[in-house]
Amino acid sequence: MIDLYPRVSPLSAGLRSVCPRCGKGRLYDGYLTVAERCNVCDLDFSQVDSGDGPAVFLIFILGFLVVPVALWVSMTVDWPLWLHAIVWSIVVLGLTLGMLRPAKAAVIALQYRYRRSEVEKGS
Repeated sequence: MIDLYPRVSPLSAGLRSVCPRCGKGRLYDGYLTVAERCNVCDLDFSQVDSGDGPAVFLIFILGFLVVPVALWVSMTVDWPLWLHAIVWSIVVLGLTLGMLRPAKAAVIALQYRYRRSEVEKGS
């Protein structure tokens, strides 16, 4: 079987939030709403489902990165607790909202790469 589309890196497709098959079409209609179909190659996205994977990955990654920094800051700077609560809530919320869309797109691209027959049966 000849593949008509170039091989798209799941990481690249995730970071750019594009179709995992052609690497050009939009993956999302809204902030986290996956489009019905790719507007370039017509891949049906109804079979893809990232589930809770991206959120779980982000919880672990951001916890691993932010908690040590927050502890270091709390030991070196004498901020009141309410200020720590505000600053670190904003940092975690901003990082989560900023990284959730590419993380979801990367999981969808990985699902396409390793379970292509399941994803393409709807096309």
